[in-house]
Amino acid sequence: MSEETIFHEVDEELRRDRLRAAWRRYGVWLIGAAVLIVLLVAANEGWTWYQNSNSSRSSDEFFAALDLADKGDVAGAQKALDALASTGTGQYPVLARFKAAGLLAKTGKKDEAAAAFDAIASSQSNQRLKELALLLAGNALVDKGDVNAVKSRVEGLLNPADPLHSSAGETLGLAQYKANDLSGARDSFAAVMNDPLASDETRGRMQLYIAELVALGATPPATTAQAGTAAGAAAAAVEAIGAAPGATPAPANDNAAPVGIESAQPSTPDSALDLAVPTAPATPDATQLLTNGAGLPTPTEAPAPAPAADTPAAATPATAAPAAGTSSATPASSSPAATAPAAATPAPAASTTPAPATGTSGQ
Repeated sequence: MSEETIFHEVDEELRRDRLRAAWRRYGVWLIGAAVLIVLLVAANEGWTWYQNSNSSRSSDEFFAALDLADKGDVAGAQKALDALASTGTGQYPVLARFKAAGLLAKTGKKDEAAAAFDAIASSQSNQRLKELALLLAGNALVDKGDVNAVKSRVEGLLNPADPLHSSAGETLGLAQYKANDLSGARDSFAAVMNDPLASDETRGRMQLYIAELVALGATPPATTAQAGTAAGAAAAAVEAIGAAPGATPAPANDNAAPVGIESAQPSTPDSALDLAVPTAPATPDATQLLTNGAGLPTPTEAPAPAPAADTPAAATPATAAPAAGTSSATPASSSPAATAPAAATPAPAASTTPAPATGTSGQ
């Protein structure tokens, strides 16, 4: 046996001795930790099953109580809800207490319902559930017309940062209306209607409330006409557009078309306007030129003014006569007088447009 082999066997034996020593020292703890992990997993699974089972049973009891209430057995439903509130699991006891208080309000027991909601609010650590209970307590007292009682419950919810501030303002306004405080109710409803975060449905309901208050004699709020509703803005825009033509009459002749520019739409000429502002002769239409047999127009083509008793006959520039035996290239109907459209702009009077001198070129 070589020396190297002997050293290797010695090392292996030392390693086994160290492992046996570590196991004798820590083996019990390792086994205990493994058993503990298994027990913890089993306990967690068992607790989850227990909670789910209890929640399922509480859910069945809650919906059974709702069925009793729907069938008209309010007393039976109230008894089942009270039992669930004391023995239920999860969040079903809280739901049972809310529903039981709602049944009291539904049966006309407003004071008892308000007291039940107040008890829920005082026992809740969840801020949102507490605010909801206070709001429902205020709603239960609306029909009594006790503005102070309602305000003491919802006043803390009127902060614009609170998600229930619109509902709180509406509840307070209804209580003021019930107490015959029309001005206070109008202000409360107007504040909700002008809230930019309020829904369109809420704003529409506030408008109905305000209209009812105005019909009863309340003064319309100053901001009602300026409410930021889409319908109000559209109506105001339509009214403004409808009133614009009558409010600002168009100028009669100040915006007349400049000389030499034809208007896009024909209009009946005014004799006084024609005398005051001379207009350029209208350019003959191409269709009429072709219809009348006109060929290529001459460079001096322009409509001649209508002949008058005191207008000189030499209004058209003179053109050279064609040589004998040579036919004219321009038909007889190509003269400006023959091709001028019948509906051309009326010729100005002789006193405003002097006739050109004889022999003057028309170019």
